Amino acid sequence: MLIVNNPTGLRHEMPDGHPERIARLEAVFAVLADVDADRVEAPLAVEDDVILCHPQSYIDKMRHAMPESGLVQIDADTSASPGTWEAAMRGVGGCLLAVDRVLSGAHKRAFVATRPPGHHAEKSRAMGFCLFGNIAIAARHALERHGLSRVAVVDFDVHHGNGTQDLLWDEPRALFVSSHQMPLYPGSGAVHERGGSDNILNIPLPPGSDGFAMRSRYESHVFPRIRDFAPELILISAGFDAHLRDPLANLLWENEDFAWVTRELVTLAEVVCEGRIVSTLEGGYDLQGLGEGVLAHVTELED
Repeated sequence: MLIVNNPTGLRHEMPDGHPERIARLEAVFAVLADVDADRVEAPLAVEDDVILCHPQSYIDKMRHAMPESGLVQIDADTSASPGTWEAAMRGVGGCLLAVDRVLSGAHKRAFVATRPPGHHAEKSRAMGFCLFGNIAIAARHALERHGLSRVAVVDFDVHHGNGTQDLLWDEPRALFVSSHQMPLYPGSGAVHERGGSDNILNIPLPPGSDGFAMRSRYESHVFPRIRDFAPELILISAGFDAHLRDPLANLLWENEDFAWVTRELVTLAEVVCEGRIVSTLEGGYDLQGLGEGVLAHVTELED
């Protein structure tokens, strides 16, 4: 497998005490250090990559908002520092490189270790610690530039991937599946939100529910839907804030639950798309839970 690291994510600063902190990526790099995988650093995306999902006016707005020193507030809980633009652009570039490598056959699966995350970024709105929709851009890259007919995006972050949903709402070639705690930020992700072509599947999970509840819903709803859709590539928004240790939510997943959902997606990918999976880091705010969850996830992605 391939691990794409984005060390510039260590220069994306947030205010003191913010949960989406540099130490998150340091914890991920630490647990991945001994994983048997090929490694590459994330390249810098260009604006023509980002425009696959975001309008030029929004890209310009974000670029011009970047400070030369200190921090600026982008929205209520999202800030930017002098290192943020490069970190965000390399996050996009890392996801696109991972898609390129997997679709070329060089690797069967890939994991992108990056920050800031991306799944809350809407077409013209940064929010939820996110600037650009990394995984949605990767999906459009696979469709537009590699000529795929169908891709599936699975988001198991504890928060609904409202940004990915927004970016892929009118894209019938993309199936977006999100399991998430409800009620919880950002407040979207109801079952009736089904996309412009019935291409959205939301799986709300009640606070306090555990991995058993998640497994039941994936077995009854998620895996059959993906199998019927028959994607040529599966993309994963891998958030680890459903971990029972996480301070920002109230689901009770354990390490083996992250391993299980990954293992089942790998098995399904072997059936529908030659095993091809690209996963990218989203949330996870308890450092121990994040590290253990990432290691469980990536171990199951290994070829």
